Formats: sequence, structure tokens, C-alpha cells
Amino acid sequence: MSVSTDYRPKSAWTITVLLTGLAMINFLDKIVLGMVAVPLMADMHLSPVRFGVVAGSFFWLFSTSTVIVGFLSNRIATRWILLAMGASWSVLQLPQAFTASASALLFCRVVLGAAEGPSFPTSVHALFKWFPDQKRSVPVAVINQGAILGMMLAGLGIPLITLHWGWRANFLALAAVGCVWCVLWLCFGREGTLTDRMRRPHAIDQDSASVAPERLPYLRILTDASVLSVFLLGFVAYWLLGQTVTWLPTYLEKGLGFSSIASGRWFALVIAFAAPVNIGLSGLSQRMMKHGATSREARARLSSVAMTGGALLFIVLATVDLTPIQKVLCYAIAGALPTLCLSVAPAMLAEMVPPAQRGSIIAINTAVASLGAAVGPVVMGRLVESHASAGSHAYELGILVTAVLLIVAALVALLWLHPERSLQQLKRDAAPIAV
Repeated sequence: MSVSTDYRPKSAWTITVLLTGLAMINFLDKIVLGMVAVPLMADMHLSPVRFGVVAGSFFWLFSTSTVIVGFLSNRIATRWILLAMGASWSVLQLPQAFTASASALLFCRVVLGAAEGPSFPTSVHALFKWFPDQKRSVPVAVINQGAILGMMLAGLGIPLITLHWGWRANFLALAAVGCVWCVLWLCFGREGTLTDRMRRPHAIDQDSASVAPERLPYLRILTDASVLSVFLLGFVAYWLLGQTVTWLPTYLEKGLGFSSIASGRWFALVIAFAAPVNIGLSGLSQRMMKHGATSREARARLSSVAMTGGALLFIVLATVDLTPIQKVLCYAIAGALPTLCLSVAPAMLAEMVPPAQRGSIIAINTAVASLGAAVGPVVMGRLVESHASAGSHAYELGILVTAVLLIVAALVALLWLHPERSLQQLKRDAAPIAV
């Protein structure tokens, strides 16, 4: 495949760096509640279930706003959508810093979740305007490292801020960071011009059958087996993400007995471990495609293997008698492997659907996936509360549930996720549609 003359590496990677910064802020906003869980629960007299509800409320409108903005991103420049999101996040930190009740905090988290929901799909849609298909796995993986960087900074910085100035000061710091990003984006953020007219020559064939139609009925896209398989992978990956950002700090402190500062450092280590694993596996996927592998081989099967490996390690953590440090290291590896699907899932969707509908489909995928992050913390909270006397085993029961979901998603992808075949079928079933 020849690369379009519209591909400009320097500009493309500048945008990637800026979007990585946005992802960092996004995940700082997500993780902050989990990192201040212990003092916040004590201050507001919240039970584990009520805290799980407040934490999960971040995702209540996450899906709705993601879909709405996803459709808008098909028609409005992503540069301005992303700027509006970044500015709104900064403003919405302020009421969280001063709220005095659990109900008010819950309301703040719902609104912030609605504002932050479209971030990832809009960022990916913007990124794909700068990178051709074969070069997309690594840039998306780099954006995902913004999430990892955000969680690392949270693990190291939030406990210290809380120790010196109280848990509320963290929200003021996040507001300031968001303002800085908005200024940088205004100065350097631009809209990409790359189109998806080129397809990998081995994807289907050399003729026009390998090019997606201009538009397809959304019902046909959303009932395709490969698309649904990608949605399930995302749902389970976000379930794991919700478990990690909400309950891992508490598991480390109350379940495994680490101090609050030590828990923050171990949390940062767990998150940091995901960065090289995610980039390494994404790079492997991209190299496989460069050397002739199909998307099914380099993206779908590799994701399935990674998820299965993570699930098996979670099972070991929950069933084998390990020391606290061994459990942390086991969680670090197990939690890192499934992150590959967060990098390759948007690329698989982008190669199957028309470019004119890419933003909305990636947004729908994120909306469906985020439901996992909304439900997961509540399930874990109920397990922790109902097995409170079991200590760390209460949390590990929730980890076992996650392991089962990872295995199910991996098996579904192995059986039904065929991006190249779905492109053929969607092309064959295409019919004119007014949108």
C-alpha cells in the first residue's frame, strides 16, 4: 500500500502528543475519586455500595453523550469539539472541590462523565485523519499511554496532595491542568486531512470491493458479528478499567494492608507496567500487518490471546496463596495484557465501516464499552460489602468475576471477529441510505 501524500508524520505525531495529554487529564479525572476513596468515604459516611454507586455514576450519561457527540463528529471539526470538552472538564472540577454531600458529588460526577464520555472516540476519529490504516495501532496505543500516565501521576501525586492539603485540593489541581491543555490545543491543534481511500492490498482484493461504500444502514453495521464482537471486547476491557481505577487503591490499602502512601506507589507501578506492554503488543500487531498478516490475525486473535492470558493470571491471584507483593505484581501483568484491545478495536472498526460513519461507530463502541465501567464498580462494591469479613478475598471474588468475563470475550472474538470478511459482507449488503 502506498501512503497518501496527505500523510505528514511530524504534524500527525504533534497531534498524537496533544491527544495523549488530553487522555492523561481524562484519566486523572476518572481515578481521582478512587484515590481519595478512604478519606472521602469517612468524611461523607459512605458505605462501600454507596461509594460504588457514586463512582459508577461517572458513566451514567457517559454512553449517551458519547453517541451524540460521535454523530456530531461526523460533521463538525474535531478540533473544536475537543477544545469544548477540555474547557468544560476544567470548569466542572470546581463544584467537586466544594461539594458537601454525597448527592451533590454524585450529580457532579454524572455531569463530568457526560462531558468526558466522548473524549476517546473523538480523539481516535481526529487521529485517524492523520494516520493511514496500517499505521494506526501504535498512535492509538500512545494515546492510551496518556491514560496510563494519568493514573501513574494519580498514584504518586494524589496521596501527597491529600496528605498536605486534603482530598478536595485534588480537584482544584485538575482544573488548572485542564486550562493549560486548552491553551496548548488552541496553539497547536489542527484538523487532519487524510482520507481512507486506500486499503491494505491483502485485506480482500485489489479492486473496488476492498473499499467501503460511502454509507451503510446503521442497523446493518450494528448487527454485524465482527462489530458486536469488538463491542464485547470493549465492554469487558472497560469493566476491568472500572475495577482498577475505583477499587484497586482500596484493595491495596484495606485488602492487602499497605499504607495510603505505599498503596499509591504500588498503584502507580501497576499502571506503569501497562505502558510498555500495551505499546509492545500494539507494535507487534502493526509489524504483523506490515509483514502480510490479516487484521484478524494481527488484531483480533492477538487481542484474544492477551485477554486470555490476563484472565488466567487473575485466577491465579484470586485462588493461589501469594504474598501481598506477589499479588500486586500478578495484578500488574494481568491488568496490562487486555489493554491491547483498547488500541486495536477502533482500528478494526475503522477498516470495516465507511469513513463518513467512522466517528459515530467508534463513539457507539465507546458508549457500549463504558457500560462495563459503570456496572463493574457497583458489582465489586456489593461483593466487598457482602463479604466484608473475608478481607482481601472479598475483592478477589470480584477479580474472579472479571477473569470469567475476559475469557468469554476472548472466545467470542476468536469465533466471530473477522474484520476482512465483515468488510466484504457490508459492501455486498450496502444500500443507499439518507442520514
